[in-house]
Amino acid sequence: MKLLKTIITVASVVTITGCASGLNSIQEREYSAFERDGVLVEEKNPSTGVVLGLLPGGGSFYAREPGLGVVNLLLWPLSILWDPISGSDGSKSINYDLTKYQLKKDKTKEMSDLDDKLSLKEIGQEQYIMKKKKINEKYDY
Repeated sequence: MKLLKTIITVASVVTITGCASGLNSIQEREYSAFERDGVLVEEKNPSTGVVLGLLPGGGSFYAREPGLGVVNLLLWPLSILWDPISGSDGSKSINYDLTKYQLKKDKTKEMSDLDDKLSLKEIGQEQYIMKKKKINEKYDY
């Protein structure tokens, strides 16, 4: 009986707190824009995370959440209720972070190249300002 209470308590805590932190509403909109614009870096497939979540702890392990994976492994088959969502949410979080990193890196490179052109006097101040504005708009998500 004590074991059952412990399992129910742990399952409740995991369910309430969520297994892998998902994206907030603003990040979800950005993620959709990344997909729409074809710039999403997809290291982890959210659908694969869902399928692996049906296995004991698989979704959490796939989403690089080994601690939660162990908990979900121990709570299997009950963890089937939340681990597929954790696998999907975790995959999206990984992809989101990688995409943000890549976009920042790309923007920094383009801005550096533009600064070099200005310092070498290959472009004038007006061209610099216009090109800088276009770069900022390109990476504005």
